[in-house]
Amino acid sequence: MRAQAVTLRREGLSRRQIRDRLKIHNNELLNRLLEGEPPPEWTRRPNAKDDLRAKARELRSQGMTYDQIQLELGCSKSSISLWVRDLPKPEPRHSPEERRRLLQEGRMRLHAAREQARQETKRAAAHALGELSHRELFLVGVALYWAEGAKDKPYRRREHLQFVNSDPDVIRVYLRWLDLLEVPPERRRFRVSIHETAEVSAAERFWADLVGVDAAEFQRATLKKHHATTTRRNTGDTYRGCLVVSVTRSAELYRRMEGAWYGIVEGAESAN
Repeated sequence: MRAQAVTLRREGLSRRQIRDRLKIHNNELLNRLLEGEPPPEWTRRPNAKDDLRAKARELRSQGMTYDQIQLELGCSKSSISLWVRDLPKPEPRHSPEERRRLLQEGRMRLHAAREQARQETKRAAAHALGELSHRELFLVGVALYWAEGAKDKPYRRREHLQFVNSDPDVIRVYLRWLDLLEVPPERRRFRVSIHETAEVSAAERFWADLVGVDAAEFQRATLKKHHATTTRRNTGDTYRGCLVVSVTRSAELYRRMEGAWYGIVEGAESAN
């Protein structure tokens, strides 16, 4: 019966035709009789990927890599591998040095595109923010101070404004906050806090230009001592230490700032 079934299969009959011709009504028996015999072409259902498979084999024969075929056809590498694995691997089109150069160029283009996307996101966010109201600037300044400023402690009373930061933009925002609080220039004191091995005078000139005063008006710099195990990472021409901004006679301003901070905390907890 197997010989008859195989003969009929090779003549192009379908499973149903063979079943009816040989009077076999047991599917398991029919499967055993036809084991190893592929179905005739006309019985195959059309596959949406048949055209892609043929095209992939054609491109592989032309010497394209999996990556190139994927870019051309938009299908997965796993599918491409199944379709063309019986075809010979194409000879490399580039020398090892050329491949390294092309890989490096591709990485540079990718990094440039990512950096452009990052900068565009930042620009869009800055543009969407627009101008700050006085209330918004006040809240921003309170949050900045609470993060970076000196604070009063039960065991050490120090109700005065003293702010420290190394970011020029943060210092600009803080000084604008002091303007909002109507703190006059004569009540502002500036001092640089910096590693002892850095160039103190250059740092003082930088911060003096930023805040709009003469470097000679700065208080004596605070020098950070080095230990034997200290490994500094903040070195080079861009290292200018931190700027310390103090406000004289500022106890009342400090209390307002601290009270406003706790108001922000309460408002955040009750925000819907």
